[in-house]
Amino acid sequence: MKKRIAVLAMIFALTLSCSKQDASNDITVGGNLVSNNKKATGSSSYDLLAEDTFKSMVVEVVYVQGYEPSTAAINNFVSFLNERVNKSQGISIVKRAIASSGKATFTNEEIIAIEDGNRTKYNTSNQIAVWAFFVDGESASNTSSGLVLGTAYRNTSFVIYEKTIQGLSDSPFKPSRSLLETTVMTHEFGHILGLTNLGAKLQSDHEDIDHAKHCNVQSCLMYWSAESGSGITNMVSGGTAPKLDAQCLADLKANGGK
Repeated sequence: MKKRIAVLAMIFALTLSCSKQDASNDITVGGNLVSNNKKATGSSSYDLLAEDTFKSMVVEVVYVQGYEPSTAAINNFVSFLNERVNKSQGISIVKRAIASSGKATFTNEEIIAIEDGNRTKYNTSNQIAVWAFFVDGESASNTSSGLVLGTAYRNTSFVIYEKTIQGLSDSPFKPSRSLLETTVMTHEFGHILGLTNLGAKLQSDHEDIDHAKHCNVQSCLMYWSAESGSGITNMVSGGTAPKLDAQCLADLKANGGK
């Protein structure tokens, strides 16, 4: 009998714990459920591409003071979105600056904490919201052989390591800052759109076996080196940001995109 009581108590405790967790994830901001924007990367592929539910999109561009993305890169990003997603009521950009945390490097968990403390735009009944953060530091995952330029880490969230990008651009024999920003922004948003094999179902066998969730075509925007400091300069050597190849485009079109 005592054993049964102990088991029941344990089940109750676990249930209570799960209930508390669910409740914390279902908080609202402006009447909108925050949990809808805290899902796995790629899981909102169809909602972003199609307009069955969401007729418009808002991108909340937040940057640390002094690390604002270039106007050219933002314009290129919007053009990329308009070419790929069906949003008949338009795509809007809302930009603002926040103060620096004073840190030099950031883990994914720290980036998530900054988003949770500063994000104001969440999905509504007919508008899907995206968070794009430009941080004044480097990724804690950087190594001597490779730099992380950006990361898509939730269904509607990505970070750009703007300090790293600025260090790799706008000097002799280096590409322009807006070109690198454009490439990394569109690459990371490609992941959020479900590429490659990350929510948008493969229409052909083109996932890189050595770099999961990336395209195996070297000239494609979704090739792995587009988010790495060790290889991106080769991808933009022609002076323009790489484009999605035919196979990635087919994946998006099959999942509601243009």
